[in-house]
Parts: sequence; C-alpha cells; structure tokens
Amino acid sequence: MPAASDTRQSIVDAVLRIIGQDGIAAVTNRRIAREAGVSLGSVTYHFATQHELLRESLLRFVAEETRHFTELADSCADECFDIGQAADVVARVAGGDAFDSRHIAPFELYVQAGRDERLRAAAAECFTAYDLLATRVLSRLGVPDPERLAGAAVALVFGQQLRRLATGAPAEDLVDALLVLTRPAPSPAP
Repeated sequence: MPAASDTRQSIVDAVLRIIGQDGIAAVTNRRIAREAGVSLGSVTYHFATQHELLRESLLRFVAEETRHFTELADSCADECFDIGQAADVVARVAGGDAFDSRHIAPFELYVQAGRDERLRAAAAECFTAYDLLATRVLSRLGVPDPERLAGAAVALVFGQQLRRLATGAPAEDLVDALLVLTRPAPSPAP
C-alpha cells in the first residue's frame, strides 16, 4: 500500500498533467483518479476542494521550480561565467525543444492565480526564484543594475515562451531575445 505522501504526489502529478494537456476546466476528481491510478475516494480524502488541489499543485510546481532555478542560480557563481554559459542557462530555462504538458501547466496555473487571489502567494514565490536566477545571470555578465532588470528579463522569457507555445517558434529565438538584454546599447551617432 503506497504511503499517503506518495498518493498525494501521484494526485498532484496527475493534476499538473491534466492541466497541461487540457486546462484547468478538465480537472475533475474522476479524471484525476484515473490519471493518478488511485481510487476516487483517495482524491477526495487527500483534497477536500478543487482550490486545495490547485493550490497544492501550484505549490509543488513552485517548490520544484524554486529548487531547479536556485541550483541554476548557484551555478552562475563561477568566476569565469560568460555569454556562452548564460546562453546555456537560458536554454535550460526554456526547456529544450519540446513544449509538453509540463511546460504548459504553469501558464494555466499563473492565469488561474490571476483569477484566484488565494493562489497568488504561491505564484509570487515562483517569480521570486525566477528573479533571483535572472539577477545572478545578469550580474555575472556585468550588466549594470541587474536587480532592476531581472523582472524585465523574466517577463521576456515568459513572453517568448508563450509565443513559442502559441506559434511553435524554436527555443533559439528565446535565447537570442534574452541575450539582447546583455549587449550594451549602441553609442548615439555624432
């Protein structure tokens, strides 16, 4: 018999898959039970409301993203960090070539956080981790005032990822767009 924490994890993983595949409206207890391989009673035992399910899913996603982006940010502490390493970090953030349900689910959850203020604190935690990573990358590249630019860099990444999701644009477009921030502005013509 699986431990309660394993069952909860299976349920949350199923919720994230469902959201990524078909959106939040597709999250039903029956579908969750089927996707997670648990009984319907297990879903309602572990999560009394859909809000609780969505909040736990967002928090779980945030915890994974925060850990992942904190590790990436820590890897940016290398003294010889250069534009090539920055491009590699951006490519890892972009998630490679495939846009699967794991990449789509966060967009759905962030939009839901815009509708449900009870989810906003969890979403804010994730953006804090994104901002930390952006600040460290920009700082290591010698970009002036990296804390001020971090939010813009994160917004650019999200916007490019959303564009990529909607159009099928390659991940390289995201890397190129973000690296534009690191280039010094051209001097005005005399």
